[in-house]
Amino acid sequence: MVINPTYLAQRTQSSGSWEIAKRRVIQSYRQWLRSAPEIQTMYSLNKPVSELRTKMRTEFERHRYVSQLPVIDMLLFQSHAEYQETLNYWKQLPHVLKYFRPEEDPNAKLPHNFMTGFLEGRN
Repeated sequence: MVINPTYLAQRTQSSGSWEIAKRRVIQSYRQWLRSAPEIQTMYSLNKPVSELRTKMRTEFERHRYVSQLPVIDMLLFQSHAEYQETLNYWKQLPHVLKYFRPEEDPNAKLPHNFMTGFLEGRN
């Protein structure tokens, strides 16, 4: 595998209007969804493609109600940086699996005190 650091590289852009920002967000979302099968095979994930796509959607939905253009531009930049790092295989398996940790689940049970959390191996 040849490493090409400019693969998937983009210039930083700023959205001039809400229409441009919306188009860029949809474009980024579609890029992520289309790359789900490739990510699954590249990282040998034991998760179905549908679960990967669901997690990608929840990550985009977390920022659904952002109402400032500069913040949207910053989130798009971060999204593309993650996308580039993932598809260039600059991440390792734990970096990809961190999105599927049970601690990320809001319904996950927290330990009652420090000692039980420590003995469970939670950091």
